[in-house]
Amino acid sequence: MGAVRFGCGHGATEEPAATLRRPCPVCMLLHETQRTRGELLGRVAPAQRPRLSREVRIGAEYDWRCRRGHDRYRASVMEVLTGSGCAKCRANAASPGAAREAGMPFMKPGLRVGTSMTEQRLRVLIGERIRLHHRANAVRIARMFHGRQEVWPDILVAELRIAIEYDDPGRGGRAHLGLKEGSDLEKDAALREVGWEVIRIRGGGLEPLGPHSIPCRSITAAVADEAVRMMREIRGDAAVDALLVGPGADATPLAPGGAAPIG
Repeated sequence: MGAVRFGCGHGATEEPAATLRRPCPVCMLLHETQRTRGELLGRVAPAQRPRLSREVRIGAEYDWRCRRGHDRYRASVMEVLTGSGCAKCRANAASPGAAREAGMPFMKPGLRVGTSMTEQRLRVLIGERIRLHHRANAVRIARMFHGRQEVWPDILVAELRIAIEYDDPGRGGRAHLGLKEGSDLEKDAALREVGWEVIRIRGGGLEPLGPHSIPCRSITAAVADEAVRMMREIRGDAAVDALLVGPGADATPLAPGGAAPIG
């Protein structure tokens, strides 16, 4: 294949070059994993930043700096964006000390995760039914996930050890599909390993993902009621009753088995 220039501006600079409207593979993977090229450049060895700033191949290998200050390690762009970090990080995640903290919810200061208006509405509706722990936004896990030993669910019901995630396909119709769907499944598995369960609200026509999925057309009171019903199914009535803050939590499910979209 000859020289190619992508719609994101990366690729060949010389002429002639074929122009493709779609982003380059690296930009596509960054979008799927909700990262930025700036974040990627901050992790690579300084001498390799100019080359990485133009990189279009997800299989290209670079020397990376560990976030925790461990030794540099060699890995592809794909492995850095979807992998589990350096060898020392993986070993530390499996240590006895880390195992004692696994499953603990905590507050991560300065955590910046884009929250849509839809996710905010879901949080409000859940909060009208169940008391939420507003001093926790992350959970320790017993493995490395995208280079960290923690995950950041959308909503934590810490007392029940239940995480609530909201997924929708986004404007482009591809969010939470492909690599991102695989990442979502890995995240859920990491939480279950440390005693948590995950309820996924699947909007915009997304298919159920995992044993506790709620397909829906929009975020409504009925969706929140179904989430509470699932909490009862997972942890029992007594545990959920202890956290009730409104009468809506006793509503019966409107989509038995989660098979048909709610709302």
